[in-house]
Amino acid sequence: MTTQSLPGVTIVDHPLVQHKLTLMRDKETSTKTFRALMRETATLICYEVTRQLSMDEVEIQTPVAPTKAKVIAGKKLVFAPILRAGLGMAEGMLDLVPAARVAHIGLYRDPQTLEAVEYYFKTPEDIADRLVIVVDPMLATGHTAVAAIDLLKKRGVRDLRFVCLLASVPGVETLRAAHPDVEIWTAAVDPQLNDHGYIVPGLGDAGDRTFGTR
Repeated sequence: MTTQSLPGVTIVDHPLVQHKLTLMRDKETSTKTFRALMRETATLICYEVTRQLSMDEVEIQTPVAPTKAKVIAGKKLVFAPILRAGLGMAEGMLDLVPAARVAHIGLYRDPQTLEAVEYYFKTPEDIADRLVIVVDPMLATGHTAVAAIDLLKKRGVRDLRFVCLLASVPGVETLRAAHPDVEIWTAAVDPQLNDHGYIVPGLGDAGDRTFGTR
């Protein structure tokens, strides 16, 4: 796991993550395989983004003897996928942390203004007391991520992290300028966007990959 020159960005460079990212980039990869890889990679990134969670010590009884052991301190996590592309990643994270709660953030980009428009927003009532991990496969322009975090902060959330499969330098700069307190975890950061707002070189063009324009 490395932090590159962009402040607040952690690149998860584990060989399994990088291998799966390469397969997802390949335009010959089928939609079915792509979705499976996305879920698997999200699970691996989740392992890294939760590495620094606080722990409490509790007393338990094993089948052999009493002992003290560690559990995650405080209230559990909230995974907040940006609909609908973020759902596949959230499912992979829930495989690792099944007790986590889920918030759903529905946003789309207006084709004329390119601004994010809210159409659905549902969170646990106590979300302000929890660590919220916002999930979206792409951080391209950054506008959707900024809008999602704006909504969560209006609900009182203060402990936020953002997870994606792939980011662009412009997207990172946009998100960090708007929310410098929110750190980013990703498998890679690509240098630029094309005229349509797609990350270059990005994740190819197999199946449903039009979510590259967040």
